[in-house]
Amino acid sequence: MTIPSAPLSSATLDQAVRRLAAGGLVAFPTETVYGLGGDATNDAAVAGIFAAKGRPHFNPLIAHVADHAAAAALVLFEDWAWTLAERFWPGPLTLVLPRRPDSPLSLLVSAGLDSVAVRMPDHPVALALLSAYGRPLAAPSANRSGAVSPTTAAHVAESLGPDAALILDGGPCRVGVESTVLDLTGPRPLLLRPGGLALEALESVLGTRIESATILPGTAPRAPGMLASHYAPTLPVRLDANEAAPGEALLGFGPGPATLNLSPAGNLTEAAANLFAMLRALDHPDFAAIAVRPIPERDLGRAINDRLRRAAAPRG
Repeated sequence: MTIPSAPLSSATLDQAVRRLAAGGLVAFPTETVYGLGGDATNDAAVAGIFAAKGRPHFNPLIAHVADHAAAAALVLFEDWAWTLAERFWPGPLTLVLPRRPDSPLSLLVSAGLDSVAVRMPDHPVALALLSAYGRPLAAPSANRSGAVSPTTAAHVAESLGPDAALILDGGPCRVGVESTVLDLTGPRPLLLRPGGLALEALESVLGTRIESATILPGTAPRAPGMLASHYAPTLPVRLDANEAAPGEALLGFGPGPATLNLSPAGNLTEAAANLFAMLRALDHPDFAAIAVRPIPERDLGRAINDRLRRAAAPRG
């Protein structure tokens, strides 16, 4: 059932809270993408998220919180973490931090790791739900595992069908790509996933260069969105294409003809917001594949290219 886009009423909020308290799932909007939320302290609820998405259990989830105090009850904060949380929360930044010994989180959330990915979303519906429920919500993107992420309530319903349970419709997501994930469990910050917050902004605040992580073959990911093949439409994706081959759809960027254009003006913020919706629209039997024009590897272009490379990777 989808609750239409509108200010969140107390009756709707109560319904969502009751569903979560009973171990059920609620799909809700964030500034990045729609999330499929369940009580992060309830093993059965978290297992239900994995089942609804068809998600492998070795792939960790993000714990969403309403405020800094709620995060501090789950993970151990040090100087860098506090600096970034105070500057960028609420917002599209996920911090991977050491799990507190007394953390109430289900071990399924972190896939058995000694670290937890946590963030505070910047969306009024998400924050109202988190505040009303009073517990952290584990909430990966509200779609089948590995598929294109949802940026509208309709995308959630299309992808999950009856497994979507209750969908809170908050309109299109403003950022349109998942959060940036930064690992602060080691001596230096490590970028696990580029996302809706530009790497340059993080480096400016921390005053240091941030290296990017890679997954070695046979090792489990430390955060969501690190699998080689992910965010994928059903059609093959061909990158760095200047024009479409016969039968292909062309996803454009900047001036020039295209089937759909992420941003005719070459604006990376606009392109990020349009990425997943346009990939879904081009994933159609009229086409044999999706060709994508080059995207600059800077600012939000890093996140866009990361999603596109994973979408184009060989399918397992």
